[in-house]
Amino acid sequence: MHTLIRTTRTELLKLRTVRSPWLLLAASPLLVVAGTSGLVVSGERPLDATAQSQALAHVGLASLFTLVLGILAVAGEYRHQTITDTYLSTPARGPVIGAKLLVYAALGALAGVAAGLVGLGVAAAWWAGKGASFAWADAEMWTTIGGGIAWSAAFAAIGVGAGALIRNLIGAIAAALAWVALVEGIVGQLIGDFARWLPFNAGQALGAAAEPMMNSDLLPRWGGGGVLAAYTLVFAVLAVTTSMRRDVS
Repeated sequence: MHTLIRTTRTELLKLRTVRSPWLLLAASPLLVVAGTSGLVVSGERPLDATAQSQALAHVGLASLFTLVLGILAVAGEYRHQTITDTYLSTPARGPVIGAKLLVYAALGALAGVAAGLVGLGVAAAWWAGKGASFAWADAEMWTTIGGGIAWSAAFAAIGVGAGALIRNLIGAIAAALAWVALVEGIVGQLIGDFARWLPFNAGQALGAAAEPMMNSDLLPRWGGGGVLAAYTLVFAVLAVTTSMRRDVS
């Protein structure tokens, strides 16, 4: 436990001394702004409580950025050749990866919170500009935001696992984004309902509105959360075991 606490403090120190993770996370709310604004500008839906949840479902898209952030946590160290110093300072590799999982999952959750706050501000401004009443007490909207935050945290941890498995930074990011953009979409077209059990679709289910704008074949929210938690656990275990067994070079 002492080693894990020490490595967690070291990981937090690293975050304070590099800019790339913060620049990446600063860009994530832009997707929320674009998605929310697009829903309002399209004018296809009345600005009611259902539309609020649909607008705030874009909060979960911050997970794409936290996924890359998690990959940077491990694969970035291999790219910049700092991983050797990291393991020399703490030869027990398990706590090192464990600290990365904890810190980056927490950072992913904070990124989700930031995206949620931005989304709420943008949505409320649009509603006011259109003369519509914004229902701040709507429980479904807050549940959707909470699901998006959890999705972002889970994808950050999954990114750590992906970075440990594919130590090439560019290769890991390309593989992760290709999986989201291509593989899950192709599987959905070819195999139908099987796609709902894949990570990105499970995240969508967790962070979706009660009446999703797209992809009605998603799991229920609780099912998506359970599947995404299982993926997160699997990637965490793989990250630890792979890092302990592989040679650094």
